[in-house]
Amino acid sequence: MCQILKIAKSTYYYQTNNCVKYDVNNYEEEVISTFNKSRKIYGARKIKAVLMRKDIILSRRKIRFLMIKNNLVSKYTKLKYRNHKTMVNNDQISNVLNRQFNNKKPNEVVVSDLTYVQVGGKWHYICLLIDLFNREIIGYSAGPNKTAELVQQAFHKITRPLNKITLFHTDRGNEFKNKIIDEILITFNIKRSLSAKGCPYDNAVAETTYKTFKTEFIKGKKFENLTQLKCELFDFVNWYNNCSTSF
Repeated sequence: MCQILKIAKSTYYYQTNNCVKYDVNNYEEEVISTFNKSRKIYGARKIKAVLMRKDIILSRRKIRFLMIKNNLVSKYTKLKYRNHKTMVNNDQISNVLNRQFNNKKPNEVVVSDLTYVQVGGKWHYICLLIDLFNREIIGYSAGPNKTAELVQQAFHKITRPLNKITLFHTDRGNEFKNKIIDEILITFNIKRSLSAKGCPYDNAVAETTYKTFKTEFIKGKKFENLTQLKCELFDFVNWYNNCSTSF
């Protein structure tokens, strides 16, 4: 490097030995504060991203050091779930979205999927509707059954004009392709797009959002009943949309 830059080695060593050093412990309070503001959810990767927006540059290794030092444990393990075989529709509906996940307008494309959560010792389900423009959760619902009614309830939570949505993309689960959902899409002139059978990459944004959702909302929680789940789901969605990236 010194040969290419045409400088003496002594110059390099002089600059190295006399540069300003900083103590990682000076940022200990920032790391602790960021962790607490994230509802004790974020790990080193997300804390680093938040600190960078404040022009504080710390490596993940240093952040992990400070987290271990202060016994800060993020949520990161996966909930175990026993997969159940379900029927999928074989209608000749194409993948209109075609993995074009970026450069969308607000409310233009909505993607969705379902996930599971333990409530009172039994599996319940959550449906999220996600605006592809900014990954905001614009509709949500929770219930004991994986049905079209659950998806319909999520649509009812949307506060924006449904006729602004041009495309609704999901996997091929029957809860998304049925008479109830068809009526909603026809009424508001929303075009349908379905992933290829057995190909989660076609719905990657929904899959990624659910991975974050299960880690940050479900992991470590104990829900006694559906009422508690719905209340905490409302609170989390509000935080996720409005607060999680604001500090």
